[in-house]
Amino acid sequence: MNTEILGVIITFLLTVLLAIPLGKYIAKVFNGERTLMDFMNPVERFIFRICGIDVNKPMNWSAFLKAMLTINLLWFVYGFFMLVFQHKLPLNPDGNAGQTPDLAFNTIISFVTNTNLQHYSGESGATYLTQLFVLMFLQFVSAATGIACLIALFNAFKEKTTNNLGNFWSIFLKSITRILLPLSFVVAVILAFNGTPTSLKSKDTIVTLQGDTQQISRGPAAAMIAIKQIGTNGGGYFGANSAVPFENPSYFTNIIEAISIAVISIALVFAMGYYIKKKKLAWVIFGVMTFLFIIFCINNIYLETHGNPEIAKLGISQTTGAMEGKEVRFGAAATAYWSVATTSTSNGSVNGMHDSLMPLSGGVVLLDMMINALYGGVGVGLLNYFIFIIIAVFISGLMVGRTPEFLGHKVEAREVKIAALVTLLSAFLIKVGTAFAAYIVVHHANADWAVKPSAWLNNPGYHGFSEILYEYTSSTANNGSGFEGLGDNNIWWNVTTGIVMLLARFLPIIGPIAIAGTLANKKYIPESAGTLRTDSITFGVMTIAVIVIVTALSYFPPLALGPIAEYFSMHH
Repeated sequence: MNTEILGVIITFLLTVLLAIPLGKYIAKVFNGERTLMDFMNPVERFIFRICGIDVNKPMNWSAFLKAMLTINLLWFVYGFFMLVFQHKLPLNPDGNAGQTPDLAFNTIISFVTNTNLQHYSGESGATYLTQLFVLMFLQFVSAATGIACLIALFNAFKEKTTNNLGNFWSIFLKSITRILLPLSFVVAVILAFNGTPTSLKSKDTIVTLQGDTQQISRGPAAAMIAIKQIGTNGGGYFGANSAVPFENPSYFTNIIEAISIAVISIALVFAMGYYIKKKKLAWVIFGVMTFLFIIFCINNIYLETHGNPEIAKLGISQTTGAMEGKEVRFGAAATAYWSVATTSTSNGSVNGMHDSLMPLSGGVVLLDMMINALYGGVGVGLLNYFIFIIIAVFISGLMVGRTPEFLGHKVEAREVKIAALVTLLSAFLIKVGTAFAAYIVVHHANADWAVKPSAWLNNPGYHGFSEILYEYTSSTANNGSGFEGLGDNNIWWNVTTGIVMLLARFLPIIGPIAIAGTLANKKYIPESAGTLRTDSITFGVMTIAVIVIVTALSYFPPLALGPIAEYFSMHH
């Protein structure tokens, strides 16, 4: 067990050690400084030329958001029809069927929004063509969208006063060519040489040790798995995600993938410090995120390595921990660490079944997604954290009797209202969705809505409620993982979670960009003796308090009805 915990510590330390120089590199890329990837310049210029894009054209916050939303709408239309008609298109050696309209609606929104909630199994629900040219393509562009929006926020505070947040198209393309592509290439090569399939051949037929004949799915998996982790997408090539040996063959590949999940998200925090020349602020933000991240890791690792109390009552030894739903090649500690890392970063990939986590471990990953700002998805995690900063600045300003300020700009009623609305949106989507679904299960269990609500849940009581809560929380956090005891491929879940993912992705991007744009356009106020410093440990503690209080007030009731109640019932 000590060796397992040492492996977790090494994985996290390697992630941080790689993130610091990566953050400096990212800052150089968007500052226009020389980097190793400058050989991509001709490719970028060619793409801009054929698309008729003037990358030198400045954009204010509204023009920036207009460009971002327009291209995302185009990807939605393209992907929807590709998924519905995939059975009529080439690169389908296994003869997989086209997706139903409601499933295609859910799937395309899921990948456009960087959620990758999968109500289908990759082996049978998609073809090689749609895996590569729809789903993997969207994993690149959705991640690049998040990075581009974060750089827009950086640009708002780089200058004392500005109306230019940068050119969306230039930042977006560089995010792919200079960051996502090279990192994904490295990870894909490592996975391919360690046993992950990289083939366009159809299923392979093998004879098992028992003498049975079995068909094994394969395909061009390594490339998709690389960007799924690097871009905090999380959508697996295979149905069981990184718990499948083909996606995650060994403990070594598990470390590589676990590092890939968080490295860009953490690097972007350091990139902010280098880019706007506020390194101390970046370290304070990193400290707050890491403090909560480590607490969550300690909780989950302790609970998962100490076994299931219900099994202990039977007198059965659990020297390896609570291994239900976990892979022996990883162990309980590495799976517990992954469960926190994947929900802290809105990645959503799994190397074990979250539905089998101990009640309070499941509660922690739910809480992680409800906060949705501990490292977070590439780009959007820091955007979500920015909302907590605005609220903390506002409260702190009221406490000391001064007009709230952030980086030399007054935070006034308009900005606080937007921040409050973004904060309330997540709680609204999660609790309203969960309440409606729970009501339907109780009062309309036998109604015929594609699949009867009585068949939605494989677990009754508190855990069944947690499965419903998890689905809407994961959708709202653009995470994509699930308590997979839930039967979710039906019209209700496909439509409602699709709508939730759409609202929860773009409104929390629009809000911070609008705040940053309006603040950047205000007159700069030089620091004075009375200025509230946001790069101090005191302000970091204040931000932690805001995160804890806002999250507790918003989510304690549903958590009490689900994982907390399940915990007490288990220990009664």
